[in-house]
Amino acid sequence: MRILVGASSCGISAGALNVVSALERALAKKGKSSLKVETTGCIGMCFAEPLVEIRENGSSRFYAGVSPEDAELIAAEDICLKEPIERLLIDPDEFLKRQTRIVLRNCGRVVPSDIDDCIKYGDSYKALEKALSEKFFGEGIISEIRKSGLRGRGGGGFPTHLKWSAARNAAGNKKYIVCNADEGDPGAFMDRSVLESDPHSVIEGIIIAGAAIGAHNGIIYLRAEYPLAVERMKQAVSQAEKRGFLGENIMKSGFSFNIAIKEGAGAFVCGEETALIASLEGRRGMPEIRPPYPAEKGVFGCPTCINNVETLANVPWIILNGGEKFASIGTPASKGAKVFAVAGKAAKSGLVEIEMGTKLSDVVFGICGGVKDGGKFKAVQLGGPSGGCLSSEFLDVPLDYESVGKTGAIMGSGGMVVLDESSCMVDIAKYFLSFTQAESCGKCSFCRIGSKKMLELLNDIMEGKVGKESLDELQNLAESVKRASLCGLGQSAPNPVLTSLKYFKEEYLAHIEFKRHSDVCRKIGKFSIVSAKCRKCGLCMKKCPVNAICKTAEGAYVIDADICVKCGQCAESCAFKAISRS
Repeated sequence: MRILVGASSCGISAGALNVVSALERALAKKGKSSLKVETTGCIGMCFAEPLVEIRENGSSRFYAGVSPEDAELIAAEDICLKEPIERLLIDPDEFLKRQTRIVLRNCGRVVPSDIDDCIKYGDSYKALEKALSEKFFGEGIISEIRKSGLRGRGGGGFPTHLKWSAARNAAGNKKYIVCNADEGDPGAFMDRSVLESDPHSVIEGIIIAGAAIGAHNGIIYLRAEYPLAVERMKQAVSQAEKRGFLGENIMKSGFSFNIAIKEGAGAFVCGEETALIASLEGRRGMPEIRPPYPAEKGVFGCPTCINNVETLANVPWIILNGGEKFASIGTPASKGAKVFAVAGKAAKSGLVEIEMGTKLSDVVFGICGGVKDGGKFKAVQLGGPSGGCLSSEFLDVPLDYESVGKTGAIMGSGGMVVLDESSCMVDIAKYFLSFTQAESCGKCSFCRIGSKKMLELLNDIMEGKVGKESLDELQNLAESVKRASLCGLGQSAPNPVLTSLKYFKEEYLAHIEFKRHSDVCRKIGKFSIVSAKCRKCGLCMKKCPVNAICKTAEGAYVIDADICVKCGQCAESCAFKAISRS
């Protein structure tokens, strides 16, 4: 019997470590101290954390939403008496059966801190042995990646084999493989989860990439805001070194390779290749004009190949199973599977890995169970802050690079935020633009000044200060920033604005023309008290922070519009719904 508790960041934040302690205490009381409680990674079912898995006789039982008290019950009844607790049981196949798990194949299944467990119960380092054989080494690896059709999963979708070939053919004796683990998109947690749950698959992918291009040095650029990922990657690198998978003469192949971990300071712009290289070299992370491309001149002037976490985690599976098998999955132009981090108003939030070409509706309503609390679907923000807002008319769009690109959104690295009818799309556009505006390095004026002016326009629209002409100004400004910015951050920053203007223009007009709004747009409209509903309790007056509510000589309560700051506290406090907003 094995007892496993999901203990990635999502599980820990839900209380997984308390569950581990409770299980250990309960087992000790029952005289079962010999049973070890192990911590695994995230299986993708973030909505059900903390998760406890009992593996026994070739099958598993999963318990969801486990509290420390539940853990004691599991120890007493399930583990000791073999009586499963029905109310806590969950069938993971309901969430996993529609998925095609390649990158996530070992996540939640192996103990990430134990290399022996990753080898025994996962597939760690089996592909490396094949890649370092005389048949595959170098060009043979690139040939297999070419057959697979693997494209970069960091957002651009550039063919991986072309990048590797360019680096392999570049002049220079010293070359680098860089793993871009600088995931910073709001709502995205794909890379973090893989690094925490299956670190050896990423390390193995980096080593194989090094063998492909002739590099002997790898660097993992990992944001410091991911402390658990940093800890587990450092541990995994150390274990791989001790087992001979890193270092000199790996597997007696004559190939040597080392990996260093560099912690990034959290600048979103450092996800861009040239800015990342600048940061690695100790300079300020700012993009530079290309060419030369990193494959020609990268880290310390050496040919450098930069791939993101998900791209590299695909590599061992491709080498082990063959490029043609990977190519048989997905669409003719977008092959394989893609990981999405589904967040927001989804009923079942978490990590989903689906075959390229799967419809958006199959993810939102099929795998993730629709909208939380029975709400009505309104939109999806796809591709992070550089992505776009897609309305319900796009629920049947296939999730592949070409189809998503035609909508004006992008696949990005895989962030997917589900929105319901309570969301204001102008506010959503403002939220994502405020993020990219704050993260702009400021090097080029279109991104630095243009994004700030766009943000000011959005604020004015939300506060009802401008007319319809502002929409044309916003559109033109967004297109100019997109066209003239130096790097991918500035070029894609206007996407949330452009797509929301295109598919939700009526909401912009409602703010401007009719002063209609959602709850988040409190500065629009006017608060007043409906005398027929008012019970004259005076609670609204007590709650008003600026004393805008007073009592008349007749005993009625009124709101002084000149003083009111439209915070909405009066409406929230009124149990009789006597506060209206028009």
